[in-house]
Amino acid sequence: MSLEILPGELHRRLRAGEPVYLLDVRQEWEHQAAKLPGDLLIPLHELPARLDEVRPEPGQLIVAYCHHGVRSLSAAVILREGGFSGALSLAGGIELWSQVIDPSVPQY
Repeated sequence: MSLEILPGELHRRLRAGEPVYLLDVRQEWEHQAAKLPGDLLIPLHELPARLDEVRPEPGQLIVAYCHHGVRSLSAAVILREGGFSGALSLAGGIELWSQVIDPSVPQY
């Protein structure tokens, strides 16, 4: 099973009203610079110790994201090892999201 979801697929799911749990694994300053609505911020280095804070609703897809999609790939692995079997990483991160989906999201 793939660890990534493309921005277009995530956008389609969000527009369709599908339940998505967004997890930002960047640093606080990055989160302040640009973020997706309704997300939870847990920096990647804190994620293993804070897995109990990740509380998706039943059936809710977990999508981790970062700046370019590297840290969120690690987050998806950590989440899957922690019991969240369907966790995914946003391919290209918030940077690609801004470029192809929502240019109102600032690039940094």
